[in-house]
Amino acid sequence: MESSLERIDPDRLVSDETTGAATLQLHLQRYHYAGRFLLKGTCADIACGIGYGAYLLATEYANSIDHIIAVDLEEAAIERARSRYAHPSIEFLVSDAMLFHPAFPLQNIVSLETIEHLPDPAGFVRNISAHLVKGGRFIASAPITPSMDANPYHLHDFSESSFKKLFEDAGLTMIDSFVQKQSYQLFSVLNKKEERSKDLRKGILGYYLRHPNKFFLRLSSLLKDGFTNKYLVAVFEKL
Repeated sequence: MESSLERIDPDRLVSDETTGAATLQLHLQRYHYAGRFLLKGTCADIACGIGYGAYLLATEYANSIDHIIAVDLEEAAIERARSRYAHPSIEFLVSDAMLFHPAFPLQNIVSLETIEHLPDPAGFVRNISAHLVKGGRFIASAPITPSMDANPYHLHDFSESSFKKLFEDAGLTMIDSFVQKQSYQLFSVLNKKEERSKDLRKGILGYYLRHPNKFFLRLSSLLKDGFTNKYLVAVFEKL
């Protein structure tokens, strides 16, 4: 399958575009961060894409992982994962994140750049964290600058506080976090010159007319952070 705005295949990225190889490096950084906080035992990688992150955890953090269940909604992504990133410790499964129920308790959940795509983020966090053992860890990330206006696949915008609240309301507490920053060139994005940016929202001016609150949210972000996307990556522990 080809790389797209929502799918990255490391074997098929050929440039250092903001939405290409540079974005992949942010993804890999998140997985390395997750690996350093994993508890010994089982792990679910929810919305695993084509599986390179689960493979990274299985190979570079093997002392912490007995078994990884790597889950994604798209069958083509899982087929690619099984052929390219097969590993004895990884079980790749096709499943909706909102409906996934592991057959055994989990010591760890990793779900990176997932919740902004889901219709009910709070329900997802509540449902999946119910499968964590007491003291288990949930490592997650999301954009904390506006993204819904540009990305039609994103259903929610989060701030740092609203993101944390999803997990606190589900009985988890944050024990560590960091913020990633990614600068972008406005005109390259607007002109869709970058390969993966072709999937960005069409008719964004019309979108702002229909959703003026999103225009003011974007304006506020530009005044505060300039042409920079920010992502919060955090480790939560089940009380």
